[in-house]
Amino acid sequence: MKSNAVGKSTSVTEVTNITSFGVWIIVNEREYFLSFIDFPWFKDAKIGAILDVVLLHSQHLHWPQLDIDIDVGTLGNLENYPLVFK
Repeated sequence: MKSNAVGKSTSVTEVTNITSFGVWIIVNEREYFLSFIDFPWFKDAKIGAILDVVLLHSQHLHWPQLDIDIDVGTLGNLENYPLVFK
């Protein structure tokens, strides 16, 4: 017996890689890099907590275990958002 063909993925958000420099994430078929320099909250987080991300309202990333929220619009335009966490 053969399995049915795999359908289209229902996940629109996926963490694809975590390196010593930051986190790679795909949101709505676009890839972003969240460097630990710009997003220091992720640097010491547990891997499971980083992987636990949901996309709300098509533009709002939320990591419930870390209490982190990021608007997707800022990810491609960090130079337009000069306020950074110190």
